[in-house]
Amino acid sequence: MDRRRRMRRRRTLVAGAVVAAAVAALLHATPPWQDDGAAVAAGREHERSASPAAGTPSGAPASPRVPVSPAPSKSAAPPKASPREEKAVDPDSVPSSGPGTFTVAHAGVSPGGSGSRYRVEVEDGIGVDPDRAAVDIAEILADPRGWGKGGARSFRQVADDSAGLVIRIGTPRTTDRLCGQYGLDTGGEVNCRGGKNVMVNLSRWQLGSPTFDGTASEYRALIINHEVGHWLGHGHETCPGPGQPAPAMMQQIKGLKGCVSNAWPYDEKGRYLGGPSVR
Repeated sequence: MDRRRRMRRRRTLVAGAVVAAAVAALLHATPPWQDDGAAVAAGREHERSASPAAGTPSGAPASPRVPVSPAPSKSAAPPKASPREEKAVDPDSVPSSGPGTFTVAHAGVSPGGSGSRYRVEVEDGIGVDPDRAAVDIAEILADPRGWGKGGARSFRQVADDSAGLVIRIGTPRTTDRLCGQYGLDTGGEVNCRGGKNVMVNLSRWQLGSPTFDGTASEYRALIINHEVGHWLGHGHETCPGPGQPAPAMMQQIKGLKGCVSNAWPYDEKGRYLGGPSVR
């Protein structure tokens, strides 16, 4: 009996030692609740290495389970292009006279559709591309702050004699000559509208106005809105009060009378920016 008890005791001690060793090994290993965290950390590291923004070599494998798009970089983002980007024009480069012949713009011409038909022409050899000018004019006429506000009116560019409105850009001398046919004195400085014809003085188109607080592109919007306003039957208006937007139908080149420069007949909420009529 004693011998058998000793043998059982010895086996019990050996088994206990084995169990103790196994327990020690488990305690030394990473606890189960940290395994997920380690896996997540490994996954995040994989995502970072798979992102080109993190400087991964091109041959590095991507994660098959979690495809990662590279984060947008401010330095890599394309610059926002302005539809009216322009360089300052040297006043001495603007010719005072030209040949008096015009080229019809074809960019933007629509073969069909509805809307008031207009044609764009630019005097030859004056440094203004007819198609580029036509794009600018189309943008102005389509602007929701313009005469087409709320879909009340639309405009369609044509290149033939069906146009009920003709917008010409010409040198000061040519402008004076053509406006003079309607008994209008533009003095080499301003624009005019006579019948279906709008004459835009090249100096104003290229240089803007010294009384207008804005770019030449903004002043172009005022030119078109003002003269097309006349074509639509609107007369001159004046400043409604100090600090308020000058009406588009105001002759802003002659002074603002306390108003602030404004190129549009309507504001962004569709309210008409008018003023007292000038007789």
